[in-house]
Amino acid sequence: MTLLDKVRFVLVGTTHPGNIGASARAMKTMGLSNLHLVSPKIYPSAEATARASGADDVLAKAVVHDTLQSALTGCQHVFGMSARLRHLAVPLMNPREAVASLEKYDD
Repeated sequence: MTLLDKVRFVLVGTTHPGNIGASARAMKTMGLSNLHLVSPKIYPSAEATARASGADDVLAKAVVHDTLQSALTGCQHVFGMSARLRHLAVPLMNPREAVASLEKYDD
């Protein structure tokens, strides 16, 4: 198992199936394949498959969950990201800081 195999992408409440496919395509481009979906509005979907454009294997092995807790089972480190501004009492860090925070763990 490689380090990339340990990375899990979790999409929560995805409302547009094309975004699932686009995420799968982006993941495959970066060598990632562990996709988990929490309560997607529409999945599976022909539109997700079309947008995956060559990442059908990532979609085929995607795991669908009813809850975020279920999707995160077994995870040791979790980083949440959003395109929307949030006002939460949790530490904020940029991607470089997030990676640096993991360097102390030698799995």
